[in-house]
Amino acid sequence: MRKLKRIFLAAFVLIIFAGGVWLGFTVPRWMKLGSGRHMENTATVVEQVQTLSDLVTVKYVLEKVVILEDVKWYGESRVLMLAHGIVKAGIDLKRITPADVAISGKKVSLRLPPPQIVDAYLDDKNSQVVDRTTGLLRAFDKDLEQTARANAVDDIRRAARTDGILDEADKRARLELELFLRQAGFERVEFR
Repeated sequence: MRKLKRIFLAAFVLIIFAGGVWLGFTVPRWMKLGSGRHMENTATVVEQVQTLSDLVTVKYVLEKVVILEDVKWYGESRVLMLAHGIVKAGIDLKRITPADVAISGKKVSLRLPPPQIVDAYLDDKNSQVVDRTTGLLRAFDKDLEQTARANAVDDIRRAARTDGILDEADKRARLELELFLRQAGFERVEFR
């Protein structure tokens, strides 16, 4: 009798184990099928893409030497600054509308808004005033350094545009969105 109980217990454990293995292989497949069906209409795709909000895809780190002089007849003030700036670019996905999305079976086509510079600022820890000169008859001009900082941010933003940050942001956004949409169940992703 005791031997029979052990056989039934071993069979029961084996059945539980086999059921767990079967569920381990089939549940992920069900999840994948479910996620593919979940995004078959345009409104759902727009909603899911918009949840990504501002998709920042590129970050440039630039250094620039800025010299700002204020020369008057009674003397000059000058600031020499080493500006360490950061420029980020991406795409504002909140601007996508249902008219920008077309779905045909397992194919989705998207029209993306143009890339834009999302943020540009100076890294205060790495930016520094290297030299500050005030003429003999001039008082210290505290606004000169702030103006130099603002000019540095504008110069860094302009340099990033010239270097192609917007093109790179567009390319990377397309790659990220293609990956996102393929994981959502689409087999073909096209951009218009």
